[in-house]
Amino acid sequence: MSNSDPKTRPRPGPWPPAPEGSAMPASSWAKRTGFRPKFSGETNASDSGQISLPPRQREPDAQPDLEAGRVRQVPAVNGEPEGEKALPPPPQPSDKDQSVKKRRDSDGVPKSSGHGANGQAPASALPADPPPQSRRPVRNEEVVDVLPQNVDDDGLVNRHSHMKYELRDTPGLVPIGLYGFQHYLSMLGSLILIPLVIVPAMGGTHEDTANVLSTVLFVSGVTTLLHTSFGSRLPLIQGPSFIYLAPALAIINSPEFRGLNGNNFKHIMKELQGAIIIGSAFQAILGYSGLMSLISRLINPVVVSPTIAAVGLSFYSYGFPLVGTCLEIGAVQILLVVTFSLNIAKASYSLLPYFLQYLRKISIFGHRVFLIYAVPLGLAITWAAAFLLTEAGAYSYKGCDIHVPASNIISEHCRKHVSRMKHCRVDTSHALKSSPWFRFPYPLQWGTPVFTWKMAIVMCVVSIIASVDSVGSYHASSLLVASRPPTPGVLSRGIGLEGLSSVLAGLWGTGTGSTTLTENVHTIAVTKMGSRRAVELGACIFIVLSLVGKVGGFIASIPEVMVAALLCFMWAMLAALGLSNLRYSEAGSSRNIIIVGLSLFFSLSVPAYFQQYGISPNSNLSVPSYFQPYIVASHGPFRSSYGGLNYVLNTLLSLHMVVAFLVAVILDNTVPGSRGERGVYVWSNPEVARREPAIAKDYGLPFRISRVFRWVKWVGL
Repeated sequence: MSNSDPKTRPRPGPWPPAPEGSAMPASSWAKRTGFRPKFSGETNASDSGQISLPPRQREPDAQPDLEAGRVRQVPAVNGEPEGEKALPPPPQPSDKDQSVKKRRDSDGVPKSSGHGANGQAPASALPADPPPQSRRPVRNEEVVDVLPQNVDDDGLVNRHSHMKYELRDTPGLVPIGLYGFQHYLSMLGSLILIPLVIVPAMGGTHEDTANVLSTVLFVSGVTTLLHTSFGSRLPLIQGPSFIYLAPALAIINSPEFRGLNGNNFKHIMKELQGAIIIGSAFQAILGYSGLMSLISRLINPVVVSPTIAAVGLSFYSYGFPLVGTCLEIGAVQILLVVTFSLNIAKASYSLLPYFLQYLRKISIFGHRVFLIYAVPLGLAITWAAAFLLTEAGAYSYKGCDIHVPASNIISEHCRKHVSRMKHCRVDTSHALKSSPWFRFPYPLQWGTPVFTWKMAIVMCVVSIIASVDSVGSYHASSLLVASRPPTPGVLSRGIGLEGLSSVLAGLWGTGTGSTTLTENVHTIAVTKMGSRRAVELGACIFIVLSLVGKVGGFIASIPEVMVAALLCFMWAMLAALGLSNLRYSEAGSSRNIIIVGLSLFFSLSVPAYFQQYGISPNSNLSVPSYFQPYIVASHGPFRSSYGGLNYVLNTLLSLHMVVAFLVAVILDNTVPGSRGERGVYVWSNPEVARREPAIAKDYGLPFRISRVFRWVKWVGL
């Protein structure tokens, strides 16, 4: 057949090279982890049980090399490319390609050099590609991990076209100040909700809650500055994580703290501080010793997904049962936040959905306020409605006074309505009036920490779970804002600094450890702001706000039912963000389906066995029903002669995330599966990272500190 036939048209050689910023195929986003799509027609179904579609007809033109960013070289016959007769004219780069090329040139990359994807060597330094055997790789082969410059999925889209500001962009003081404050404001729910739960559980007053909230804002700002400067250097906010909430509640409800006389809050807080400090020191050693680089080989999306999802799903007993105490306030709070966050169904004929969808599209100075600030706006609207109802007398009952408990006990009429007065009224807290205008959070403000080994062991295990969460956050955020994923050394350095940040949180007394907030990745994708400077300036603003005592008092006055309603949304988001890590793996693989399914089921079922063991149906417990899952240490199935060992085992196996992590990490690392099927996380090559100026600028330590610690290779580039 003639060579002019399009089916047998020869493939061009390696010259002239394609532009560096040329667009990748639409499905190439998944190839960065070796994912081989099953439904796109590129491959046939394999043993994963997916539907088989006929393979797509091969394109007659040459396919670009995803690693070298240029046309792939064809196999040569007798020194000449097979069937080579003429070369096509060189393609003209588009305006978008020129902008991408200027960006790379500004990073110090020569125009003639090609980036190897994910830290791979340039194409000129690699041997010629072997002849392509088939479009479908063998199931057990090692698939090359690729990170294309153009990504096209829901959360991780093309950085150059999607992100307003990338990692090293500094548009100016005013813009980054506004963007940084916006970034923190959208994360406000994750920062303030944990103290609103644990301080009342410790017996603290509204004034104690206000002081802890001010301390949380201060420590979050300081640790964020440390992390963006000396940690992973990604624009990730550090703060109290929900991962530490369940173990903190388990320690708070320990048997030895029942029946305390005096200030229960300070006594329990000192015990909690000691456990956090030891567990955080263990995490710092884990990172700076380089052990995290070894452990990260066991941590893949199939492990991260059920572990983080179990954190959100584990608090179902706290969420809606507390919302139900004042349903007309809590339900409206949930509906508003969900409405602002999601698209309204267009199939409805009601005018209200169209009106709410219109609100979602309202843009002020280029920001969709109802989408970005769904949590604070939903809280403000519901709070205002509850305030109007309270002032109108909707929750005022004749002869009853919420501030005089004795009168409510005497009267049968008041006892009937005391619950609604307590949860629906917005004037039950005096935190705003009693808080000072200026207060500086200082270390050891609650007293000298008390160190108990059994509680410290629990926090050491929890710090490993927090590190697993951070691994997924580092990888996902780097695909949005950085030139390449971090190296294993940067990963270890970030985990080590998170340990030191949690030590600071323990010394200042926030009640929980400090770690990367998982919701941060979603916030970066929605706000399109990935500038490191903006996050740092926002951290400085929060440090200043933490010195104003009235700010903490205002937040502490949020009604409890609204806190529970916000937590329902935040925990649901956390579970969904955890499961979203499965997009880096073959989510339809029967292997992964079984592993994730077993991990999630046992993460709910095994803790339920521990939580229900030894409790009779008619027993009267001294804690509210939503805190009953955290008193396992007193009645769990482990009842040996070593009380400390019983405490550790009963507590750890009653935590949903610990069970999910153990089941997932064991199954994922013992059940056979290819790298593409498992979705192994991609980390940049350290040697290539040192040679590429873009990666060095993204992750290199400032002030030439990296030269001082050059000998510590396991925590550098």
